[in-house]
Amino acid sequence: MYHPLELFVGARYLRVRRQTHFVAFISLISTLGIMIGVATLIVVLSVMNGFETEFRSRILSVVSHATLEGFGGTIDDWPRVRRVSLEHPSVIGAAPYVQGQGMLLGENDFAGVLVSGIDPDTEREVSALAEFVQAGHLSALEAGSYRVLLGDALAHRLGAVVGDDLVLMIAQGNVTPAGIMPRMRRFRVAGIFAFDMYEYDSRMAVVHMADAAKLFRMGEAVTGVRLKLDDMFAAPVVVREVALDLGGGFYVSDWTRQNANFFRSIKLTKSVMFVMLLLVVAVAAFNIVSTLMMVVKDKQSDIAILRTAGASPGQVMRTFMVQGSLIGVAGTLLGLALGVLLAANAGELVAWLERVLDTRFLAADVYFISTLPSQIRWPDLAIIGATALALALFSTIYPAWRASRTRPADALRYE
Repeated sequence: MYHPLELFVGARYLRVRRQTHFVAFISLISTLGIMIGVATLIVVLSVMNGFETEFRSRILSVVSHATLEGFGGTIDDWPRVRRVSLEHPSVIGAAPYVQGQGMLLGENDFAGVLVSGIDPDTEREVSALAEFVQAGHLSALEAGSYRVLLGDALAHRLGAVVGDDLVLMIAQGNVTPAGIMPRMRRFRVAGIFAFDMYEYDSRMAVVHMADAAKLFRMGEAVTGVRLKLDDMFAAPVVVREVALDLGGGFYVSDWTRQNANFFRSIKLTKSVMFVMLLLVVAVAAFNIVSTLMMVVKDKQSDIAILRTAGASPGQVMRTFMVQGSLIGVAGTLLGLALGVLLAANAGELVAWLERVLDTRFLAADVYFISTLPSQIRWPDLAIIGATALALALFSTIYPAWRASRTRPADALRYE
């Protein structure tokens, strides 16, 4: 009458009746456990995905996809290097740069900085620096003007605002009768930028390439040439091809090498968190074992009647596997829905908690960014859902097998 019999009987056993309140309660706990485990796993992986994407986008807003540097630390014929680089079909931008270490002296404090000399016109081809300037303008950097753009954290530390004068000091010294004195030059603050990444906002000073070259006594040479590609993931291959087109003699690097530790740590953390939180799902799924064992014990007479009516051991086994699988399906679907909902609103939830608790969960000087990013990836949802269902199904095998081994005569002896 009922087809399939296993699905009908297994679903019927999940209904709450007066005699089975405790079993129903345990089933509910198992469902909630799977739901919470799946939801937590989705939220954590989505946040890790968001961190990875946010780091990559912000880092590539500052640095380029790939760089070419001379073996001697400088490139003399950089216009040719730039021209040949742009001839490569995968290169969509190329810009020279001068880079070195220095120290900025302000009224309130001093700080070691990474001096980055750029050409404002060509820099727009390889980075989004102009989009992050909050005060002043990138175009204010002109050759011979000796102006500087500071990160907002660096400007705050030095107590500097647009229009203030700072002293930039570098380790390359001048020989004087009093000894070797560090080379110094006064720069005027022309703008303040904020990448919302503390590492860059606290130690980066941007000046015009010509001013940096004079300060470091490089003449017409530059430190290297930055490249922007149409496919950033092809950077390791493309930059080598460009170096070969130039005849060799260059150090080549790309964003995957320059920031390898960032992305390697995120990948490792994501893998570890996945395994750890998967154990939570596994514990909740294995609660199904105890639930089904109690159901099997409680339904001994029902099993005997089914066997007497002609049900095979396989049908009895599938009946209880259906019951456990329904718990797993319900917990997994609810967990997927809750996890997607929380992951999609993770940033707003954290901001709300920070306001309510009057605290700061993401300190920029510790986590490099001040907001909680989240990115839901459908392959992750598929893997999490399939794994949860597989664990739930696996946990039903032993209790269902025990049910199929029930002997009708023994079960009905004391009925």
